[in-house]
Amino acid sequence: MRHLFKVIGLVFLSVFLLILLVFVYFNLPDPAPRADVKLGMTFSARYATALGLDWKQTYLALLDDIGVKKLRLPVYWDLAEPKAGEYFWDDLDWQLTEAEKRQADVILTIGQRVPRWPECHIPGWVGSDDQQRQTDLLRFMGRVIERYKSHQAVTMWQVENEPFLVFFGICPPFDKNFLDQEIAFVKSLDATRPVLLTDSGELSLWVGAAKRGDVFGTTMYRHIWSPKVGGYFTYPIGPNFFRAKEWLVRTFTKQKNFIVIELQAEPWASGWIADIPLQEQFRTMDETKLWENVDYAKRVGFPEVYLWGGEWWYWMKEKKDYPAVWDEGKKLFSEQQ
Repeated sequence: MRHLFKVIGLVFLSVFLLILLVFVYFNLPDPAPRADVKLGMTFSARYATALGLDWKQTYLALLDDIGVKKLRLPVYWDLAEPKAGEYFWDDLDWQLTEAEKRQADVILTIGQRVPRWPECHIPGWVGSDDQQRQTDLLRFMGRVIERYKSHQAVTMWQVENEPFLVFFGICPPFDKNFLDQEIAFVKSLDATRPVLLTDSGELSLWVGAAKRGDVFGTTMYRHIWSPKVGGYFTYPIGPNFFRAKEWLVRTFTKQKNFIVIELQAEPWASGWIADIPLQEQFRTMDETKLWENVDYAKRVGFPEVYLWGGEWWYWMKEKKDYPAVWDEGKKLFSEQQ
């Protein structure tokens, strides 16, 4: 019995030392920031409208005042096909036209799961039959690709958004085989553009998404709010955490192309952001944390970093008379010119 306890103790000690060594590695002195990183921005007209903003005004301000030249635009199925077989393209047409005027590059995110809560944006007319929903979705995705595959501003298709993050969002059960079908379908309609797959930076090993796409994009959050961790929380991990995961993916897949698709640049708060006092919002994002997050992402070393939260910057400036975050954002984008 004494020998058994000794063996168990050695096992626990070994596991503890391994965890300690990994933690120390993740928090070793950071590598120098990569100097040639290009910044981009995710933009959601839906989110801007929810914040009480004129979304077109917000979009143009990001393009012209901030100087965004790389965009990720979600294609919301429920907005683009509000009734079965009836399509509304005006808003997306306008966004792409304005991007093209400014020689900006656009990633279009297509599928049922695209950026912003509740993650899956499925039209109300879609029934409960999973097979029929998948058929309807592929038909919709085909219409999107056929409409925009000749558009000069569109440089990449993102298929679904963080599809492997199954515990976050209000979505149908995840079907890995159907995801593969979506990817193959997109490639069959447009073989000229790469397909992007994304996954959580902190909560996934990346391999499932990375091995399926031509490009892999990670999210990157530093300061969050979650009831599971008792409220506000800062991830105790340095840039080496992401560099180690990149090594893992390069070792076990053929993926060679990595970007940061979603870098936290707005608060993560305990409720709807417009209802949260500014001082509470500043616990997870302000102009100082914005610079820190971008510096952190540059130290990870991926060539492109898409920020998440430009609509909030504009809301703070226009609705809260707090332009500091907007002004610092302008400085960040001007540095890369």
